[in-house]
Amino acid sequence: MSKIIHVYIFSRPKGQRKNFCFTSLAAVFTTLSKEDIGVGYNYLLHAGLTYDGATLMTKKAIITRLTPISCPKNVKEDD
Repeated sequence: MSKIIHVYIFSRPKGQRKNFCFTSLAAVFTTLSKEDIGVGYNYLLHAGLTYDGATLMTKKAIITRLTPISCPKNVKEDD
């Protein structure tokens, strides 16, 4: 099952991008730095983000693991 790591940075100045979505914890650090979110990769890896809705709050960001909702195959839309 796929997962999404949503990062909301509340410590950025007005006008800068604050919401990010990633497909893995490692992908977070391709765009953001430890200074941006307040914790490093190893901390995130062991922080307990193992289930849907798990949330970690730091002094700079809120990191949440989510499972995307998708349409099952072979379902026809109503016209």
